[in-house]
Amino acid sequence: VSSEMPVSGDPAGIFELIEVVGNGTYGQVYKVCADHCSSCLFIFSKFKLGDEEDEIKLEINMLKTHSHHRNIATYYGAFVKKSPAGQDDQLWLVMEFCGAGSVTDLLKKTKGSCLKEDWIAYICREVLRGLLHLHSHHVIHRDIKGQNVLLTENAEIKLVDFGVSAQLDRTIGRRNTFIGTPYWMAPEVIACDENPDSTYDYRVSRLLYISE
Repeated sequence: VSSEMPVSGDPAGIFELIEVVGNGTYGQVYKVCADHCSSCLFIFSKFKLGDEEDEIKLEINMLKTHSHHRNIATYYGAFVKKSPAGQDDQLWLVMEFCGAGSVTDLLKKTKGSCLKEDWIAYICREVLRGLLHLHSHHVIHRDIKGQNVLLTENAEIKLVDFGVSAQLDRTIGRRNTFIGTPYWMAPEVIACDENPDSTYDYRVSRLLYISE
C-alpha cells in the first residue's frame, strides 16, 4: 500500500460546513457544500493525525483504489490542515454525500415495522456486490453493520468506513485479530477462534435479520 498523503491546505476556503452528521472510525463526519456550487453536497471526515496515521493512510489508499465501484462511497480527495506546534495535524477526507442515511437510519424510520421483502433483497444484493468487489481485490471489510451501509437519495447502496479493513495479502496471519463492532460479530470471532471469510455470512445475515 502506498504511503502517499494528501497535499497540505485549509479546506475552509473551499467548502462550507452545514452540519455534523455522525462519527466514523477516527473522527467526526460533517455535511458540507462547495463554495462554488451550493447544490454540490459532500461529506467531510475530520481526523487527527496522531497514532493512527498509518491506518488512515491505508484507508485513503483503499478509497482511492476502490471507490469507483457503484457500491463503494466515492472518494473525491483530502486535505492536511496544519495545527499549531504541540497539536496533531488534521486530515479532512472529502467523500460522496449519501443523503438518505444508513440502513440503521432507515429501520428507525419504520418505527417497528418490517421492510418489504424486495427492499431487503435489494440491500442484500448490493452489499454483497460491494463485498465481492473488495474480495476480488484482496480486501476484507471487518466492520459490516447497518451504520456502514449508506443509501443515496436515488436509493443506491454504498459501503463506507474502511478504518478496520484488512488487506488480505498483507495481513493473512493477522486476520484472527479482534477488530470490529461486537454486536455485529460472529460468535467464533468474539471467542477469538479462527476468523474465516465465512463470518461475512453472519454479519450480512444479521443485517437482514434486523431489517425483517
